[in-house]
Amino acid sequence: MTQDLLPITRIPRTGLPAHAVVVGDPARAAAVAALLDDAEEVSYHREYRVFSGSWKGLPVVVASHGVGGPGAILLFQELADAGVRVLLRFGTAGAMKPGIADGDLVIAEAAVRDDGVTQQLLPPEYPAVSSPEAVFALQRAARAADAPHHRGVVWTRAAFQPGLLPLFSYDGAGLAAIEMELSALLVTASLRGLVAGGVLVIDGANADELVDEGGESAYDPHREVVAAGVERGAVVSLEALRVLAEEYGL
Repeated sequence: MTQDLLPITRIPRTGLPAHAVVVGDPARAAAVAALLDDAEEVSYHREYRVFSGSWKGLPVVVASHGVGGPGAILLFQELADAGVRVLLRFGTAGAMKPGIADGDLVIAEAAVRDDGVTQQLLPPEYPAVSSPEAVFALQRAARAADAPHHRGVVWTRAAFQPGLLPLFSYDGAGLAAIEMELSALLVTASLRGLVAGGVLVIDGANADELVDEGGESAYDPHREVVAAGVERGAVVSLEALRVLAEEYGL
């Protein structure tokens, strides 16, 4: 009998663990899954690469969602359809606040909904907020890992490269970082009754300076300081799942 699979991601409708780490890059999903015991690839369709395994005895999913909110929200929705109840996004971001350095972690308390998809699902006044327990679990895991970290509101923005339109400025609003998918996860989680949060590795300490004076890209996420932050962030995200399950009962 052919296994019953969900249509977009091609993951099984049943049988997945209830706790998941979601990342953008399929290669990063494989790297995080390599930290698990008994890891196995469940599916790989389009940008959606999904693994299962266990972290310190807790069964977990690690899945990739690609770049951008519209595609990512399809993974979040189908993971929820498959029975996942706790989702933590582990990604990268640009810093927006002084004092946040390359390789640091930012634990998201909430997100600005500029993701390009949730505006078509419900009114803009609806908030994108992390579950408080997720924030506390991520902060606890970061402290245990001795990982430099910060808490704050992040800006989820659909466009990565600047265009002809002037960029709306959040100067003075105290935002910690800018990324591309988290608000889609937080809104999905609120609508579906899930536990969700996010931890982001800073891969650019000056998010407003994507190009240099010559018009060339000045963005370089492939540096040792970022790689070290990613390694710490992977452990932090998995350990936060364990804290949520074993100490918060979620």
